[in-house]
Amino acid sequence: MSTLLIRLAGPMQSWGLKSAFELRNTQLDPTKSGVVGLLCASLGRERNESLEDLTSLRMGVRIDKPGDLAFDYQTALNVAKADGGKPDTQLSHRAYLADAAFWVGFEGDKPLLEHIYAALLNPVWPQFLGRKSYLPGIPLVDPHNALVDIPLETAIQRAPRMIAEHEKPANIPIKFIFDSEHKAGTEQRHDVPLSFELNHRAFTFRCVKSSWGLVDTEEVLYV
Repeated sequence: MSTLLIRLAGPMQSWGLKSAFELRNTQLDPTKSGVVGLLCASLGRERNESLEDLTSLRMGVRIDKPGDLAFDYQTALNVAKADGGKPDTQLSHRAYLADAAFWVGFEGDKPLLEHIYAALLNPVWPQFLGRKSYLPGIPLVDPHNALVDIPLETAIQRAPRMIAEHEKPANIPIKFIFDSEHKAGTEQRHDVPLSFELNHRAFTFRCVKSSWGLVDTEEVLYV
């Protein structure tokens, strides 16, 4: 198996899991649906195309910078009503993570990962971190070590530690989250996309297991 490493760092990012229009929440780490959506944009994949090859990849996350949870207050004018009444103004609170940084890894067959890697370097459509206005602060992949022939856990542990420019490197425990088939100690998340079609959006569950540990590198990446 091979692993593709992706860097998700920027001033703002949001990974919605449970949201209503008035309140758009964010998960505190990247969701599988959000990152698969990012891959689809890079690949130029239409909303009605199959996602099975992407969702079958095993995913892992490392939280280098959890960021600060913040809220944006927005108004939308002339929003249509379901009952056909007169369009109205809609207010919403939208949560996001400020100055967060994550490593995301996908483990799977190398030919598919090579195809995704090439698309991340030369995307068909714009790339964003959960919402269209939240752009990446650094390139999503490093051309020198993004695609490696080692297991997911090892690859994520060896990735450079992402820290702010004013921080001093410190090898302290950080959080890891991996797709898991084991039932003991796992959490279920409803964030595996079955379809992104606007009128037929559908998702299913996956099991993840979280742990705390040290990175296996002294290399630092300032973000």
